[in-house]
Amino acid sequence: MKLGYELTIEQTQKLSMTPELIQAIKILQLNTVDLAEYVHNELMENPVLEVEPRERDPETAEARVDIRDQIVEDEYTSAGYRSWEISSKDKDYSYEQYTSEKKTLHDHLIEQLHLTRMDPALSGICQYIIDGIDDNGYLTLSMQEIREHMHCSVGEAESALSFVQQMDPEGVGARNLSECLELQLASRGELTEELAYILEHMLEEVANNKISLIARKVGIKPEEAQHAVDLIRRLEPKPGRQYASRGESTRYVTPDIIVEKIDGEYTVRINDSSVPHLMVSSYYKNLKGEARNDEDLGKYLNDRFNSATWLIRSIEQRKQTIYQVAAAIVHNQEAFFEHGDKFIRTMTMKQIADELGIHESTVSRAINGKYMQSPRGVYELKYFFTSGVSASGQEEGISSNSIKAMIREIINEEDPKKPKSDQEIVKLLQEKGIEISRRTVAKYREGMGIQSSSKRRRY
Repeated sequence: MKLGYELTIEQTQKLSMTPELIQAIKILQLNTVDLAEYVHNELMENPVLEVEPRERDPETAEARVDIRDQIVEDEYTSAGYRSWEISSKDKDYSYEQYTSEKKTLHDHLIEQLHLTRMDPALSGICQYIIDGIDDNGYLTLSMQEIREHMHCSVGEAESALSFVQQMDPEGVGARNLSECLELQLASRGELTEELAYILEHMLEEVANNKISLIARKVGIKPEEAQHAVDLIRRLEPKPGRQYASRGESTRYVTPDIIVEKIDGEYTVRINDSSVPHLMVSSYYKNLKGEARNDEDLGKYLNDRFNSATWLIRSIEQRKQTIYQVAAAIVHNQEAFFEHGDKFIRTMTMKQIADELGIHESTVSRAINGKYMQSPRGVYELKYFFTSGVSASGQEEGISSNSIKAMIREIINEEDPKKPKSDQEIVKLLQEKGIEISRRTVAKYREGMGIQSSSKRRRY
């Protein structure tokens, strides 16, 4: 056996994750909003990049060149030039660029308190109570905490709480669910002894739709118990959720793809209106030519130019990839866009990847967090990728979303007095050639937020 050091030559294949490739993968995963923020940060860091104007005006372009020449003659720094160029656009604004901040529940209650004339001491107690109400509208303080902190009597604390509980929205300031619902019924003049008993002792039975048990314990007819349960279910268990949470910021969903039906055909286009179009600054191009004698400056500009070029190329590649994937989705799901959820086909990322000749992971990144605006509404791209259930006469089966639509249709058409059980739904689907288990039907039903047959039954 020979031991020792020696030189050998061998040939291997491997994929190196260069910084440019990592950046391209990251850009592909970003949605439109995140991409706009990413581009904005790149514009701040790379002086070579600048926003390409949507419409080129020859007179404006000529004036800009003259100004740049004047800047060079006056020996302004590039940083000063760029800050001047950005600030020159600040006057171009409109009211459509702004959005109002949503009012919180706390703001709404304080506003009502300030509009009321009352004793300052009582007003202070009310404000302390309002500060102790959470975003759902419930009081998180005990009466003892209120008395100890505000140094007030039991009567003063109860009087202040009663005042707060009469504010809008109905049910605010309650200490539990029963009190919240009672306050709402009382403010509408609909609170009866029977309803008060149900709210205090039988909320669990109301949730489980045990109408017969409620009727027997309260001593009323099943029809009257059904009416009472319907009335309770129409109440708001979280009166504060109609207002913004404290510290909550406004969130938007911007569609990345827009699908339109034009002349009987579905067309796909990328929504890049919020992403600035980038270009390499001609000013720095000229500066690069003048920096041949300065090695450090030349290297810096060369790195910046390479970074800018790769970013522009990566954004364009992202656009093409997302477009191809979206077009393939629309082509495969045309029946859905024409007729609705019941006609959505089974589709996997591997299927789209094989169709486009790209890797499955590329499809995954292209649909990650992306939304499509279509004539049927706004959908996340992941919605169109569903597993299938075997069906007679169909090789690819029926998608889970299509079966969910069928289950919802069956339940919507059932007799409320004799709702369909999960096993009965299974039999109806089997009559259509769809092989599915009762457990799967229950899973789909619960996923759609539909209660079981015992809880859907009405008297």
